[in-house]
Amino acid sequence: MTRTLAEAFPGAHCELDFTNPLELTVATILSAQSTDVRVNLTTPALFRRYRTAADYAGADRTELEELIRPTGFYRNKTTSLIGLGTALVERFGGEVPNRLEDLVTLPGIGRKTANVVLGNAFGIPGITVDTHFGRLVRRFEWTAEEDPVKVEHAVGALIPRKDWTMLSHWVIFHGRRVCHARKPACGACVLAADCPSFGTGPTEFETAAKLVKGEEAEHLLDLAERVRGGYKPGRGGAT
Repeated sequence: MTRTLAEAFPGAHCELDFTNPLELTVATILSAQSTDVRVNLTTPALFRRYRTAADYAGADRTELEELIRPTGFYRNKTTSLIGLGTALVERFGGEVPNRLEDLVTLPGIGRKTANVVLGNAFGIPGITVDTHFGRLVRRFEWTAEEDPVKVEHAVGALIPRKDWTMLSHWVIFHGRRVCHARKPACGACVLAADCPSFGTGPTEFETAAKLVKGEEAEHLLDLAERVRGGYKPGRGGAT
């Protein structure tokens, strides 16, 4: 299944826009109860105004709230961002630390955010258990755990550590484009032959194909048809 996902989403990546660890940390905090698209529309002006941890530490609350208002829960997020900047200045020389045990002590940062930052800003493998990831790995029956930390550990035991960050991207991409929460595109899914939850959504290819989203849709549908014909990704072609 991971080989198939790797072939389905060769360009999978963090869909939050950033240029440094601080920007990614801030964007990930803003993404809570929001969408990456909305965050990416909000952060350009934010990042122009606030460039350093000290900028966030000394931010005017009203101004910061207005800048991030479109992402929702802006008052709580403003408190987190000001607290984040203060903690970084006081404890880490104004820099985002690259250790999980340090990151999770910072305001607004739990294990999910910490693993996003580690994997995408520092190249340190981490599994990001967001709603898509948790839903899909339970559908795949890789784990029955509901608690995100337990999911992280259970899946981490199945997959080589070097692949953790990319696995997160592959699964999240698949969840956003194919394996939807309410009506997954089962009949047009590249994992149809291996997924124990096949049939949760429509199984007819033509019907399911209409549910596949994203710029990769044509590639995904082509690969799904090849898989239906017996092609095995990563195993030298048709069998």
